[in-house]
Amino acid sequence: MVRAVIDTNVLFEGLTKLGACAQIVDAWVNRRFTPCVSTALELEYEEVLVGKLGPEKRKVAMGALVALLNHANYTPVTALVRPRSRDPDDDFVIECAYNGKAAIVTRNVRDLDVAKEALGLDVMTPEEFLAELER
Repeated sequence: MVRAVIDTNVLFEGLTKLGACAQIVDAWVNRRFTPCVSTALELEYEEVLVGKLGPEKRKVAMGALVALLNHANYTPVTALVRPRSRDPDDDFVIECAYNGKAAIVTRNVRDLDVAKEALGLDVMTPEEFLAELER
């Protein structure tokens, strides 16, 4: 089964809009791939949802996040790798993917090119990931 780390931007869009990111959230719920989540990444998910949503939408999104995390593969970060992406929060995504031997699914492929180049990680857009799940 495909292992993937879902970047925060994909999760946020998937919980708040329709489209490819919402299809990835559905695939997560339906266990079509193995989502890898570290403690640091879980905390980042929570921080973004709390910071960007109003009280009513936040309550619904946090409930959905809890349900998603119940279907995630907790990934301990035992090897710290810091290729230093443009956004320091992306380093949590990179470390989780590296330790979980997983691909990264993101809307910011360019920002995570450092993970691809330095560590050989697969980095793909939501649309590319959905195509991979169809294979």
